[in-house]
Amino acid sequence: MSSQTIKRIGVLTSGGDAPGMNAALRAVVLAADHYGIETIAFRHGYKGLLENDAVPIVAKDVLHILQYSGTIIKSARCQRFKEVDAAKEAAANLDSHAIDALVVIGGDGSFRGADHLANHWQGKVIGVPGTIDNDLYGTDMTIGYATAVNIAMDALDKIRDTADAMDRVFIVEVMGRDAGFIGLGSAMAAGAERMILPELQKEKPLTVAALVKHIQRVQEIRGEGSYVMVLSEHQWPGGAVSLAEQLEAEHHLPCRPCLLGHIQRGGAPAPADRILASELGVHAVELLLAGEHRVMAGKRANERVAVPLTDTWQKKNPLDQNLLRIQHEIFNPVKKNRRTKTDN
Repeated sequence: MSSQTIKRIGVLTSGGDAPGMNAALRAVVLAADHYGIETIAFRHGYKGLLENDAVPIVAKDVLHILQYSGTIIKSARCQRFKEVDAAKEAAANLDSHAIDALVVIGGDGSFRGADHLANHWQGKVIGVPGTIDNDLYGTDMTIGYATAVNIAMDALDKIRDTADAMDRVFIVEVMGRDAGFIGLGSAMAAGAERMILPELQKEKPLTVAALVKHIQRVQEIRGEGSYVMVLSEHQWPGGAVSLAEQLEAEHHLPCRPCLLGHIQRGGAPAPADRILASELGVHAVELLLAGEHRVMAGKRANERVAVPLTDTWQKKNPLDQNLLRIQHEIFNPVKKNRRTKTDN
């Protein structure tokens, strides 16, 4: 299919919602309108695509939605979409609306679904990275990540106030079961004493004994005060609650857990997410017009890029090793000063 035959596109938001999805949807619709392309939205992601829950969407429907979190066309998870029959059913529904291309806003699961669909449909598919986890290979930032880190940082700042007042240990559990970007970003921004991240746990799992030793060493060096750690979800059996109970019961450390949960997905998108979503939404439409297919619209080193969909989940998006080094070595209060004193 040449770019000249693209007269109507479909768009959906899939998987976990991310702040900025509405901004991305707005950009797709406005860009399509600019290039004379009609847009059909499918509500509730792939579930809606299978149920043919389609609605035409025009510029006036999206003009003032970029400041809202969530997604006005709804989202969902759809396990059935992994089946071949489901992809063929979705293809038939797309064809029934004379849709030439589909823009999928979501994370790696959504992109797997888009790539699966492409095996059974003649139209083009393009992905737009919308996930707070920031774990997609090929783009420096994903839509929603900046807002999620800002929300977690704000919570950590408030927790630090009460932790300081009571000289307590706090464990703040953030999202990111498979990638520690939110954990690293929020821990560094809020000055946390400890991070428990998926990448660090795979490299060298933290033990309770080592954690207690670190807490005690920090208190020896800095005196009595607060100790705040950031725990990525699913990185400790029973999570923050279980770890807090263990520290208090077995080691007599006054410890409180705090689970941020889905509040990290809510709230007004940060400016960085609104801008990124706007740029990538337009980029997705322009990639379609350039003839691209089965790629993600991304941004790397301040350049717009087209990344093969399969690369986004098959290749690893690593944590910033320099930020890890700074947080662990430079800001770690128990590291000994490696510089030796010399006589004047």
